[in-house]
Amino acid sequence: MPTYRDEAVILRTHKLGEADRIVIMLSRRNGKIRAVAKGVRRTSSKFGSRLEPFMVADVQLYQGRSLDIVQQAESLGAYGAEIAVDYERFTAASAMAETADRLSEAETTTEQYLLLVGGLRSLSRGEHAARSILDSYLLRVMALSGWAPALEDCARCGVPGPHTHFGPQLGGTVCDDCAPVGSPRISASTLTLMRALMSGDWATIDAAAPGDLAAASGTISAYVQWQLERGIRSLEHVSTPRIGAR
Repeated sequence: MPTYRDEAVILRTHKLGEADRIVIMLSRRNGKIRAVAKGVRRTSSKFGSRLEPFMVADVQLYQGRSLDIVQQAESLGAYGAEIAVDYERFTAASAMAETADRLSEAETTTEQYLLLVGGLRSLSRGEHAARSILDSYLLRVMALSGWAPALEDCARCGVPGPHTHFGPQLGGTVCDDCAPVGSPRISASTLTLMRALMSGDWATIDAAAPGDLAAASGTISAYVQWQLERGIRSLEHVSTPRIGAR
């Protein structure tokens, strides 16, 4: 059973026995990895702090039958501490990690790994509002996974937009003819913001009105959870932009 190395983001951990920990990682080349880190809960552990959620590490693992074994871990991105001290950053990072965990049950690409690393780095540095970083990540990782929402043409018939209805269960914006009775409407400014979140146009995102930020967040959350067919529990704790905020 070979030894191998990879770069990985720590998604979550679980206690095992008195001193060990099960570590769930999203790696650059090997997708999701489940491994045992032996003795990392002891104060004498040399690399326990490098295997905490939201950390990025260069890990050496021994391939086991059901769980691999972590042999070494060198820090590549110490984002966990800066994220953990801020509630909004922490909840956004938790939702990102949970989404990555869910999506990596299928085949994972290097682009998905790099997108998560970039999102966590941005959160740790406070480069933009935590909820906006999360929303941008969710839209872009869904697109990388083959579930990009339609934000221009009708998701059902393909007629060119812009359109004023958005249905998470329909795949995005839909025209008046395809929209079911009572389907929610979406404003042009919110759609513009969602396109900016998809493309990473941070000048537009940072200047967006709180009402559009809140509407986009709700729409994105509903879309992602519909496509994944079950809820992202961490999203329940993420703060939504306040419409009356300046």
